[in-house]
Amino acid sequence: MKQTMSILTAAMAAAGLMLGGCASPQSGTNFSRAEAQRAQQTYSGIITSVTEGKIDGTKTGIGTVAGGVLGGVAGHSVGGGSGKDIATVGGAIVGAIAGSIAEEATTRQKAYSLTVKLDDGRVFTIVQNASTPFTVGQRVKVLETDANRMRVQTE
Repeated sequence: MKQTMSILTAAMAAAGLMLGGCASPQSGTNFSRAEAQRAQQTYSGIITSVTEGKIDGTKTGIGTVAGGVLGGVAGHSVGGGSGKDIATVGGAIVGAIAGSIAEEATTRQKAYSLTVKLDDGRVFTIVQNASTPFTVGQRVKVLETDANRMRVQTE
């Protein structure tokens, strides 16, 4: 049984490490390492629409690992013999699922869908987190990276 717990813990830790780097900045004021010291196109415009919403939470794997370990420990305290092994594995699986759901729910962010009419007449809609408030009619700048990603900032 001890070997089962060790293998289960190692597998969940590996999954957590693989998923840990998947989050990306989604605001007008948080920048990724890839954006540092790189030229970006900058456009000026006016906000024509602001719609509030939410950006789904991240899944780094930390919640999955923590929930799996806690569920496995809780399951291990139930029953005896082969029933204990089944309860341990079942507890780990249920805990991992619950931990993943909890992590995503706690990292969900308030967001804006911003429609911007640029001074050159083009119109873009950009979704980013609501770290900066925006209003219709506000002058803004839009930054575009080489990867066709855009962000809106106050001018």
